Formats: sequence, C-alpha cells, structure tokens
Amino acid sequence: MSSGDFRLIMISAMYENGGNTTQRFLDGHPELVSYPFESQPGSKYVQDYLSSVFPLKYRWPVFPLDQSVADDYETIIDEECKVRIKTPQSSKFRDYPMDLSDKVRKERFVALMANKPRTRANLVEAFFRASGEAWKDRAVSGREVAHVGYSPIIVVDADKILRDMPNAHVLQVVRNPWSAYGDTKKRAVPLSIPHYMTGWCLNQQSALTFSKQFPDRMHIVRFEDIVGNPRKVLSGVLAKMGIGDAPSLEAPSWNSKVMTMVYPWGTVRTPTPEANLATANELSLAEKQEIAQRTAPLLETFGYTDFLKQDRKAA
Repeated sequence: MSSGDFRLIMISAMYENGGNTTQRFLDGHPELVSYPFESQPGSKYVQDYLSSVFPLKYRWPVFPLDQSVADDYETIIDEECKVRIKTPQSSKFRDYPMDLSDKVRKERFVALMANKPRTRANLVEAFFRASGEAWKDRAVSGREVAHVGYSPIIVVDADKILRDMPNAHVLQVVRNPWSAYGDTKKRAVPLSIPHYMTGWCLNQQSALTFSKQFPDRMHIVRFEDIVGNPRKVLSGVLAKMGIGDAPSLEAPSWNSKVMTMVYPWGTVRTPTPEANLATANELSLAEKQEIAQRTAPLLETFGYTDFLKQDRKAA
C-alpha cells in the first residue's frame, strides 16, 4: 500500500453486537491488515453532545492544534493494545503471543508523519500503518490492500470518518437487542436496560442515516446473518469495498490462527445462530418486553419483530 491510497475499513457495533466477532472473521483475510484488538482511536479532547453517552476512547479522535506529532501518538487512547504491549501481565490478552513494541510503533508513527500535514486523516492513517508495520510476528500475505479497525459505537462518527478519508468504509454490525443485552448482563458491571437500549437505538439510527448520505461506503450487516453464513455474508459486503473472497472468512481467527472460541475479545464466545437465540432466552419475560418496547421503532426495520418466536416455530 503506497501513501495516498490508504484504505480503512472501520467496523462499528453497539456493545455485544458482534463487532469483535466480525473483526475476528476478517482477521485472516490475505488482503486485510486487521488491528489486533479494539482500535479505540478516540482522545480526551472529544467534546460534543454525545460525550456523556459513549466513552471517548471509542470516538473518532480530536487532536489539539498546538502539540507535536509525538504528542499526537500519545493522545490516541488505544487502551486495549497499549495495556497488552506495555503491561502484558495486566491484559486479558496476555496469553496471546504478540511481538509489538510501543516504542517502535511510536517511532514508526512519527516517521510516517514526516513532511505531512497534521490532519486527522493523516494521523489516523499513521496510527494504523505503524501498528501493522511494527508488529513483528504478524502473519503477512504480501497481498494486503486495506486496514481493518474496530471501535464500538464509532458509527455515530461515521460521517466524520467518511469525509476525512475518501477511501474509507464503515461497517455497522447490528444484533437483535435481546441477545445483545443477554450478553451485556454477563459483564461485571452491566448497563441498565434504559441505558443500554438508548445506545443501541442511537447506533442503529446513526447507521441508517449515514447509509443514506454515503450509500457506497456506509454498510450495515446483521450479526444473525454473519453467524448463519459468515463467508457468504462477509464476502458480499467486502466485494462492495473492492476486497475479494477468501476461505479464511469461514472461521474467526487471531493473527490468522483459527479460534475455537471468540474470547476474551468479548462476551460472545460461540458465534452460532443457536447460541445467539439461547442468549436472548436467558432474559426474563419482563426484560424481553421492556427491550421490545424501547426498541420497537427499529425492530421491523432490521427484521427482528419475530426473532423471539423462533423457538415456537421450531416446535
């Protein structure tokens, strides 16, 4: 990939909607350089009407005008990767081998920005390029043409991403709200139903809005369709981005090594239709009803109106 033709595929998904799983399915594709964890490109300088709703680390970054390129690197939050490579004993990914030095990555970042304007697009490009180039034991095919990142909820900034980067694409992954909340409840400190469903609705509304504004570069795919036939569904959406099909799309992987379980990348451990439905049915009837009420305007749009009736259909 030469300078000036940088292609970024940014995955977005509300928490526990399958963003990590989708990233793992794309991980081994020979035409893609997949970021190892959540990209978390946001910075503490993001301040807008959504700052109180979503964590700043998941947002599209803002950089102060008066700092250096070296400072820009440190401004990007990138929590998951920095913890893994700087204090691996504290990382949930410590059991996954990775030869990546933060010092080397920062040096590469600064070098890539030499003689370039300090635009947000150039800084984000340098971040992804430096991460891939400094990762010494990354599986390499020699056919890579695009980078893949994943940051939860970043679809709320999809318009900024697509305006900043003319060759970028945003892929929003949507999961039925019952299964999504069923997995959210497994977290140490889960969000309440009102809190979670406000975010779920904002994410899907943003995706729908921006898909009208950027119909060729804002893509929406359902988690249910991905786990039902990952290669068919993902190769279909990748084709719209100019990326070819690959056998690797049939299974999730880490650094091109097939994974039997998508963990600890998220609470989705087994990406199958059966596990997805079972997770929804872990909720009480009252929880299911409240979720349906809070997401009602979007359920029909995404084909989820009858999702909970599948057990009865099977019977």
